Amino acid sequence: QAQLVESGGGLAQAGNSLRLSCAASGRPLSSYVMAWFRQAPGKERDFVAGISWSGSSTRYIDSVKGRFTISRDNAKNTVYLQMNSLKPEDTAVYYCAAGPVMGLRRDVYAYWGQGTQVTVSS
Repeated sequence: QAQLVESGGGLAQAGNSLRLSCAASGRPLSSYVMAWFRQAPGKERDFVAGISWSGSSTRYIDSVKGRFTISRDNAKNTVYLQMNSLKPEDTAVYYCAAGPVMGLRRDVYAYWGQGTQVTVSS
């Protein structure tokens, strides 16, 4: 079993930046593809970004390309999401997830964190 704990969320003004972290315990993250999802009020939990186990391959939804960067440090068992040029529509609870393959669907991922709130004010 892997336990994931997100941190780094909070309140930011539009145009500013936040960096989310996801720390894992119980199993080495290097065994998994990692992803960030987000869920806005009244909406589905959607894929935002993913990174391969080695970090050599990444994937983003169109609305965050060029603004968000996913990265990982397998030695620290941690995954990051650097969020720049934040917009009010980025407001959501952000979740990290671990799974065997890269995918957009939630059911691809076996392990989830508890989420961290990101609120962007205009």
